[in-house]
Amino acid sequence: MILMQLNQLEKRFGAELILSNIKLEVQTNDRIAIVGRNGAGKSTLLKMMAGEMSYDSGEIFSPKETTIGYLAQNTGLQSDESIWNEMEKVFAHLKDLEKELRSMEADMANPELIADQKRYQQLLADYDRKQEAFKMAGGYQYEADIKSVLNGLNFHDFDWSTSITTLSGGQKTRLALGKLLLTKPDVLILDEPTNHLDIDTLAWLENYLQGYDGAVVIVSHDRYFLDKIVNTVYEVAFQSSKRFTGNYSDYLKRKEADYDIEMKHFEKQQKEIEKMEDFIAKNIVRATTSKRAQSRRKQLEKLDRLEKPKDDNQSAKFSFQVAKKSGNDVLRLNDYAFRYHDSKSYLFDNLRLDLNRGDSVALVGPNGVGKTTLLKTIMGQLEASKGTKMVGTNVEIGYYDQEQTNLNPKKTVLQELWDDYPMKNEKDIRTVLGNFLFSGEDVLKPVSALSGGEKARLSLAKLMMQQANFLVLDEPTNHLDLDSKEVLEAALVDYPGTILFVSHDRYFINKIATQVVEMLPEQTRVFLGDYDYYAEKKQEEYELQQIEEAERIANEPESAEAKAKNSFQQDKEAKREERKRNRRISEIEERIEELEAKLEENDDLLCDPEVYQDHERSLELTESNEKMNQELEALMEEWESLHEE
Repeated sequence: MILMQLNQLEKRFGAELILSNIKLEVQTNDRIAIVGRNGAGKSTLLKMMAGEMSYDSGEIFSPKETTIGYLAQNTGLQSDESIWNEMEKVFAHLKDLEKELRSMEADMANPELIADQKRYQQLLADYDRKQEAFKMAGGYQYEADIKSVLNGLNFHDFDWSTSITTLSGGQKTRLALGKLLLTKPDVLILDEPTNHLDIDTLAWLENYLQGYDGAVVIVSHDRYFLDKIVNTVYEVAFQSSKRFTGNYSDYLKRKEADYDIEMKHFEKQQKEIEKMEDFIAKNIVRATTSKRAQSRRKQLEKLDRLEKPKDDNQSAKFSFQVAKKSGNDVLRLNDYAFRYHDSKSYLFDNLRLDLNRGDSVALVGPNGVGKTTLLKTIMGQLEASKGTKMVGTNVEIGYYDQEQTNLNPKKTVLQELWDDYPMKNEKDIRTVLGNFLFSGEDVLKPVSALSGGEKARLSLAKLMMQQANFLVLDEPTNHLDLDSKEVLEAALVDYPGTILFVSHDRYFINKIATQVVEMLPEQTRVFLGDYDYYAEKKQEEYELQQIEEAERIANEPESAEAKAKNSFQQDKEAKREERKRNRRISEIEERIEELEAKLEENDDLLCDPEVYQDHERSLELTESNEKMNQELEALMEEWESLHEE
């Protein structure tokens, strides 16, 4: 079923054309990625699909009953409610229906109403209808759904009565995502949903979206995430859209193959045109060949000329070099710990880290465990509370700060880099900036006017110029588009020094890391491999824990609290089953009365001479009696069985 269709959509901001000739179709259970360079108009397209922004021409078709949910980039949930109460708002209609059911159950126990069988039967029928509607709408599981989403989005350690106003921006963004997931719209539109999610939460979201009962449309720079989720890719480039089947990796292969084919066709036609033009030029003035030349000229004029395939693969070009080689021992941290002055507990403790020359170590762990803080202690921006730090011989550190605090917003792009290297001439500085896609007037932009991606590229340019032999990188892929990420990966793979980095980009970790260090509040664990190896080992540990926990529970005597809880649930279930049995007994007794009355009526007719002499009529009544007797016998057996229960 088609849930949404976009035809010839066009959008302008003033005189500037942003999107044109956009065609897109969303069907039930589609998993669609919208990809393209930063500034291509991906977020604008999502806003138009969600009805958050108008468009200048074209049309968007969607059936009236189709529900659409939209999450913009970095959208924080604004509410004065507690975490739980805000999530429960999604199910307000179910809570109202639940109150009605409880009220009806109270009425069922009213002796006066029971005595009025007609009203009582009507109440039972209404109750059954509403209870079935409640069940089908998820009334018995919505609380479990809320718990599942909150736990999945890393709120399992929170008091869910906490007011949302006290949470951080990232936590509010995760709650906004959670609330949207609970609404379960037919079309779920997500703009960079992986922002502010740690690796465990990303894995949970992937599993959730894979099983989502509806269509999903995503903009994301997380290639691992896209490969896991999507089955269709729409590329937005040069203001228009193009559809590719498969995940993100399939799209890259097909895009390259399509470009090569289009370029071969273009080049072949150009050679043919060149031959024809050469023939015309040589033969147009000759009397003997003039007619043939004129014929070729007409062919050339009628020729449907192919346009040269467009390529938006303008990517930054850079590599990281080292000015001098470090010693073999690069960094040693032992019994390392940190806590803020106003805190009694350590943010992290008992941390151990050993880095040798050439290592490429990914630092992973849940949000809030102190990964960025650790990097700042290594850089000397913060002081560790205890433990030892040893930096090796000839080690020169280059630091990439995800907050871009090393950039001066008052300077221009050119000044920001040139002021650090005043002995270099302007041409060389401009060449470096050109390699990072700052060309022409771009270098005169103030840093304050740059986008997140532009600031990231400028910081990488400064880092490259340092020629440090030890790179400490905090979320280096944030704000970079997919092409820039690939260039950064290639540069770091060839880097001859040592790398310690924090990243939530699992594809990036797989490409760069030779080790994964898992950072937990009270320890660090080393995994000698890439992210896939780390994930495999963690899954093995999880499965082993589940087996051990199941065995422990099976061998452990049930606690008094658990017994009481189980007893209450069993009692509640027993009462519900008793009400159902009583209703069924009443229904059976009514049906038995109807059948017995009908049998008696048929027997009287069979005694009528006019009827029993009519063989067809007589046979019809006899067969009807046989069927009713069979039904009567089955009902009596069920009636006896229910009474025994």
